[in-house]
Amino acid sequence: MQILMSDTHQITRRTGVVSFFTLISRMGGLVRDAVIAYFFGTTDAADAFYMAFTIPNLLRRFVGEGALTIAFIPIFTETVKRSVGEAKYLAGLTLTYLSAILLFLTVIGIAAAPVLVQVIAWGYTELPEKFALTVLLTRWTFPYIFLVSLAALAMGILNTLKRFASPAAAPIFFNIGMILGALSSPWFDPPILGLAFGVLLGGLAQLILQFFDLYRMGWLPKPIFGSHPALWKLLGLMGPAAYGAAVYQCNVVIIRLFASFLPSGAVSYLWYADRIFEFPVGVFAIAVATAIQPTLSDHVADNNMEAFRNNLNFGLRLNFLITLPAMAGMMVLAAPITRVLFQRGTFGPIDTEQTAMTLLAFALGLPFLGAVRILVPAFYSLKDARSPVLYATVAVVANGIFCLLAVGTFEHVGLALALSLASAINFIGLTYSLRKKIGSLGVRPLLFSIGKVLMATLLMSVVLLWIQRAEWLFAVGTSLWWQAGQLFFLVFAGMALFFGSALLFGCPEIKSGWAVLTRKKN
Repeated sequence: MQILMSDTHQITRRTGVVSFFTLISRMGGLVRDAVIAYFFGTTDAADAFYMAFTIPNLLRRFVGEGALTIAFIPIFTETVKRSVGEAKYLAGLTLTYLSAILLFLTVIGIAAAPVLVQVIAWGYTELPEKFALTVLLTRWTFPYIFLVSLAALAMGILNTLKRFASPAAAPIFFNIGMILGALSSPWFDPPILGLAFGVLLGGLAQLILQFFDLYRMGWLPKPIFGSHPALWKLLGLMGPAAYGAAVYQCNVVIIRLFASFLPSGAVSYLWYADRIFEFPVGVFAIAVATAIQPTLSDHVADNNMEAFRNNLNFGLRLNFLITLPAMAGMMVLAAPITRVLFQRGTFGPIDTEQTAMTLLAFALGLPFLGAVRILVPAFYSLKDARSPVLYATVAVVANGIFCLLAVGTFEHVGLALALSLASAINFIGLTYSLRKKIGSLGVRPLLFSIGKVLMATLLMSVVLLWIQRAEWLFAVGTSLWWQAGQLFFLVFAGMALFFGSALLFGCPEIKSGWAVLTRKKN
């Protein structure tokens, strides 16, 4: 029991660290997106950039953050436990072979850009200028996969060594690069190329920050040619891990493919709504998953399955404690959030309305997506690559079917809803499979906790809806700063209502959730 309490304290503390830096990063990301919306709005150029960036961003999840981090940490953890020298050797081998693979992918991607764009943006083939611009932007942004995947290797090493600050802070520098790219866009021809330049600048900054941290610790990997059994085990896990971890991005590609056939602006509505949606995903859901995976890997390496189950259950309870009220908050405040963040310059009231509706549909999938981000690494800690791949495939197929059924009637909003439903299906499948694999997941205490969180969430939502009915809130013609102040008031009032209600209802994880938000050890 003492070991379990120590683990939950460590998970909470690490989640708080990751959440803190990710919060700063996501706030910077919202500033970045507001700047991009000001310059490019929902124009054809914006659609082309968002579609072009889809390809390297998907490969980032496949080769980098998804496959590499999830597959690397369990294997690297075992190696570190055996020998530090052996672990450094493995890190050098991974750097060497990964760099070669990434260089090959980058060259192929630049050369095959027209084919790739035709596959993911089929609807653009009937718009020659938009298609050509998307191809150009794809070629500019493709080297990003090389930079960010090496940064993901550094993140895997640092997280295994229980260092979480610099990997969590790295995206801050990506946002700075993108903002600089947007601000410099008037000097590019066409101006949208400035964003592509910003992508490369930001990716390079992410890599330098984490490599510097490794150098300072004496863990900077050096290129080595050789062989190691763990390397081949890693390469064998990376393929399934890539697919299982990146299923959400695969589904994003599918909905953008369908959106390419919709009127101009549909891809941009999905992009801006997803950017808001990714805020709680990154700050909380991914933070919990990042903090918990090294602990789960330690328990598997020590063959302590009871501690594994208990900590996994704790992670899931912490996820629902945070994602359920975040889901409700985004749904209730979708319109004012979108208006305050983006409605200026070329981004008008109609764009706000359409983006807010899309955000509402995305928000429904937040609790399930957060849980999936915890469950998938748990499977790879157990060296099980089959189950995540199986249910990822089911989710992708389901998403495609839902898109076909919804796109004709609900257009881009229907596509966002399809993605949420696919996330729910993935969660159900993974939970069922993991329960069969390791036994009881503690469903009763999990449901008990979720029930209390739902009661507090419902109370918060009703009060926020009642407050918004006041005529002075978000009135047409009020200044941006006044609307922003009102929005911050509603957000913090909602947080106070939720945590107060959860405490009143006796939610057992409330102290851990508060520790995450305040970065304190409960």
